[in-house]
Amino acid sequence: MHIDSNDVFWMVEVDEDALEVNFDLGKARLRVRNLLVYDDHDLANSVTQGLGLPGGLGFPYPAIPPVAPIRSTVSFDVEWSGIVAMAQIENTTQQFKGSFLSTGATINWSAKQEGFEFQSEAPNPTRNLVSVLGQEKNGVFFT
Repeated sequence: MHIDSNDVFWMVEVDEDALEVNFDLGKARLRVRNLLVYDDHDLANSVTQGLGLPGGLGFPYPAIPPVAPIRSTVSFDVEWSGIVAMAQIENTTQQFKGSFLSTGATINWSAKQEGFEFQSEAPNPTRNLVSVLGQEKNGVFFT
């Protein structure tokens, strides 16, 4: 979640062919290989770019020590399939509408950095709690 030079976090550009979607069938796949990211250790160091957070500022959390971001590489393969439920939402006051599908999903995840590697367990559909595919329009795209 590192805030990058474009001042955006939680988002990263991937190749156009990394995503396949067939909304009508409730299927999608996001496959990314060897994406260069920052490992920020925790949320506090991510939003402060490694400066941590002092304790005792009136918030109910202890001090979080600074941890410098480390360049890492991640790969993941997320698959959504099997429509469980559907919902149509329209809120004209907030100019938002969309079609949403509750589906099954699996993910295979790995990360590497100097001196450390992680590989998730094999994808297991029974471990899924909630997965949603959606198509939505909002703001100037609402009409």
